[in-house]
Amino acid sequence: MSTGTLPFQDTHPIALKVRKAELEAAHKNFRWHVYADGLPQTVDADSHHNLPDEVQFSYTKCIEFFSTAFLELHILGLHRYSASKKQWRSLSKLEKIMSKSFSPTYEYVQKHWKEDKFFGYQFLNGLNPMMIQRCSKLLKNFPVTENMVKGSLRHGSLEKEMKKGNIFLCDYKMLDGLVGNVVHGRQQYLTAPLVLLYCNPQGKMLPIAIQLGQTPGPENPIFLPTDSKYDWLLAKIFVRAAEFSVHESDIHLLRTHLLAEVFTMATLRNLPSIHPLFKLLFPHIRYTLHINLLARNQLISKTGAITTYSGMGGTALRKLLRRATSSLTYSSLCLPENISERGLEDVPNCYYRDDGMKLWNIIHQHVKGILTHYYKSDDNVQRDTELQEWIRDIFVCGFLGNDSTGIPKSFDTVEDLIKFVTMVIFTGSAQHASVNNGQFDFGGWMPNYPSALRKPPPKKKGKTTEDTIMETLPDKGTTVHVMAVLKLLSNASVDHEDLEKLSAHIEKRNAKLELPYIFLNPKNVDNSIAI
Repeated sequence: MSTGTLPFQDTHPIALKVRKAELEAAHKNFRWHVYADGLPQTVDADSHHNLPDEVQFSYTKCIEFFSTAFLELHILGLHRYSASKKQWRSLSKLEKIMSKSFSPTYEYVQKHWKEDKFFGYQFLNGLNPMMIQRCSKLLKNFPVTENMVKGSLRHGSLEKEMKKGNIFLCDYKMLDGLVGNVVHGRQQYLTAPLVLLYCNPQGKMLPIAIQLGQTPGPENPIFLPTDSKYDWLLAKIFVRAAEFSVHESDIHLLRTHLLAEVFTMATLRNLPSIHPLFKLLFPHIRYTLHINLLARNQLISKTGAITTYSGMGGTALRKLLRRATSSLTYSSLCLPENISERGLEDVPNCYYRDDGMKLWNIIHQHVKGILTHYYKSDDNVQRDTELQEWIRDIFVCGFLGNDSTGIPKSFDTVEDLIKFVTMVIFTGSAQHASVNNGQFDFGGWMPNYPSALRKPPPKKKGKTTEDTIMETLPDKGTTVHVMAVLKLLSNASVDHEDLEKLSAHIEKRNAKLELPYIFLNPKNVDNSIAI
């Protein structure tokens, strides 16, 4: 691979001509497209077949995706339920049918999903660790009283526990007013819950109050752990359904997939392959356009699986994505700032924060080492016309020219550039892994992550039974189709599995050799020349 050069360092006429020709071709091959008003722009292509070869999946990876998507229901052994519109008879019956051992995490979720401590744990370390924030003052539209929660706090008052920093809030206001989808000919219901949580002296995050709508009133009661077990369980199920909608649309689709597509398009259009930033980013963006086109065509199109089998399909999905896009901020995409803004710096047992910060710092050091080699001063950054076009494309086409996002329009310093590139790589790698890879583990057991609810939220306490819950949960066909999608999205890439198999094969062979050959064991091969 040739050494990277910045545009003002290329002074030879032929080099400049090649650089310009490459970008002109890129502008023809990768055109921006307005996917929907108010959303980040996407690549102008109807299918991955329209993409240049260098950004398409390898043949094996492509075959794997399509074959897995087609066979997943059969692999799960649930294809006999795929057309059923009937409800599940009971939770115990559902447990027997879904008793297959998928993974230790899946088994744990199935066993503990009803428990308050696991419900709270998922806000820190589950599929969506992005909603919870420290609460120092109660919202006016969430009128929780001291009397309501005294049984949960035991030795302290709500006011004192808030001052100590032990009270937390999850607010799903972005779902407020959205009308649910119609699934199997039946109306589905979306709610916009508010959840109050208490981090107890043992470091457990426990729910202490749930309101299922944003407007308080007699027909929107505040549910408590002291209510009947089915009242409290149904309230938590409605929260978990809200989690499905917000996680899949905002946290997963928008904040990783669609933003990664913006970064990919800007890179391919504005940075020639000789540019050092192109060389740094390309391994992290190679498959983004391909997988996103598959997602738009197979998951969120008019006939896609998410559109068909979730409560937030169709119009609600577009509205939710627009709301989420309008609330995007640069700081929320930068893990150190995001953790600080949400007051999670010292919350116990927050493994997403702990592991994520380590990865952020590793990526930051890697990016800093490379970029400071090429950008010797802030002046070098300011003079890099290709780099400035890159960030301008991201600001305009990705963040819609919205100054309130805090996304830079240009770069003035090396430090600013390092931070932004760290965020770009973290978003498409570590952050995506954190919100994607556990989808089946945490969501395969449907009651913990229902995609759609068939009854509106209860208006009164004391009337919920197990039958009410079964009538509310998704029907059989919806359940198994969503399970298949989550399993597909959680599967490891065949490209990575091949490396793991090769490593195991080499180690088995080396055990028999007098002088093992270790140099091409994937475990010993760095991502780049590092020494």
